[in-house]
Amino acid sequence: MKKICALLIATLLLASFAACKGGGTKAPPAPEGRTVTDMTGRTVTLPEQVERIVVLTAGDCEILYALGAGDRIVGRGEYCDYPADVLDVPSVQSGYDTNVEQIVALKPDVVVMSTMAQTNEHIESIEKVGIPVVVTEAPNLGGVYEAIALLGQVVGKTSEADALIQSMKDAFAALKAKVPQLDKKPAVYFEVSPLQYGLWAAGSGTFMDELGNMLGAENIFADLTGWVQVSEEQVIQRNPDFIVTTTMSYEGSPDPIEEIKSRAGWENITAVASGRILNADNDEITRPGPRLADAARQLFELLYGGAD
Repeated sequence: MKKICALLIATLLLASFAACKGGGTKAPPAPEGRTVTDMTGRTVTLPEQVERIVVLTAGDCEILYALGAGDRIVGRGEYCDYPADVLDVPSVQSGYDTNVEQIVALKPDVVVMSTMAQTNEHIESIEKVGIPVVVTEAPNLGGVYEAIALLGQVVGKTSEADALIQSMKDAFAALKAKVPQLDKKPAVYFEVSPLQYGLWAAGSGTFMDELGNMLGAENIFADLTGWVQVSEEQVIQRNPDFIVTTTMSYEGSPDPIEEIKSRAGWENITAVASGRILNADNDEITRPGPRLADAARQLFELLYGGAD
């Protein structure tokens, strides 16, 4: 009996020693999930598989659909309205007010938002409840390509993202190859806000400016940066050959092109006198997403009479 007890004690001591020794060398557990670096430089930890997404920005919403991840969107921003299928998804926003409680209830793996539409307060309010936030920033075409690549990483569709970027570049290259050699570049005024709200124009560094440059046109406000407020006098003085307006026509509102033609003093602007005014699809030409290629085709047709 004594021998059995001694053997048992020895066995327990050896087991205890082995456990202590093993505990001293055991590696710490690896962090769960994976990380991506968003367009603000933030490192964000995500689940290995992102299956539930809340997207607050229209351009990012369109990118996710173009990547084949639209069925993962469980919540959307108020202006996420394309393609039409996304309208069946609940909106978690009203203007700039984001319903964090509703977002939490949707149990998303990630919330995608943009610096162009949301603030640091929006980011912090969602991260406080433990939901990862990925932020895009796409004020120009380069930014659009980066946003596509980033969201491809987020949803595990990097090859699809590469293909989408290349298809956009190919579309732009095909149009650029058809631009005729002219002695003088056509001058374009890009109006993004109508007179009743104060004239705002696209300056340099915007994707509208880039599209114009790509197609051999000159933005009359290229000396200004970003989205800028301008005066009627400035537009008249700079006398554009073409005008592109993104003003949308609503029931009871004046036709955007007719409203421009009726402005006092604008009748002598070359674009107005010649009727070379395009009421561009607001969403296509102002959203940083895949449909910028369609906007480029519209602009080419205005400038040169057709893309074919």
